[in-house]
Amino acid sequence: MMEVQKVSRATINRVEKKDDAPTESVSFTEVMHKKKRDVLFERFQTMAQEIEAQGKNLAESQTIEDLKKYKKLVKRFLDDAVKNGLQLEEQRGFSRGGRTRIYKIVKEVDKKLIDLTNAVLQKEEKGLDLLGLVGEIQGLIINIYT
Repeated sequence: MMEVQKVSRATINRVEKKDDAPTESVSFTEVMHKKKRDVLFERFQTMAQEIEAQGKNLAESQTIEDLKKYKKLVKRFLDDAVKNGLQLEEQRGFSRGGRTRIYKIVKEVDKKLIDLTNAVLQKEEKGLDLLGLVGEIQGLIINIYT
């Protein structure tokens, strides 16, 4: 009978000591939000690299076909950035100013794409700097997810 009491008291003491130790808890929701941000960041980086590679192809070839591929990649990136980027900002508690920033960058990219399209269509002009326009668009794209 005495043995049973010693075992039960020892178990109670151990449990009490564990409860006294300070522990940091991270909520499941926080972990999932961080994971989603990491996945989105990687996806944005991959998409930006694809856009950069296609931009170089476009600057070399200056063809309508490469322009269409480039614009399609940029459009897909912007759609994804607006949809997912704004959701992330809301989760992190950003103000409306974050939304405005993304929309301003999207408008600027749209203007640059129009300039790029006109440049490709009028490629006989001297001093055509497609690579410069592609570089400007690339910089704006990187600003969206960094």
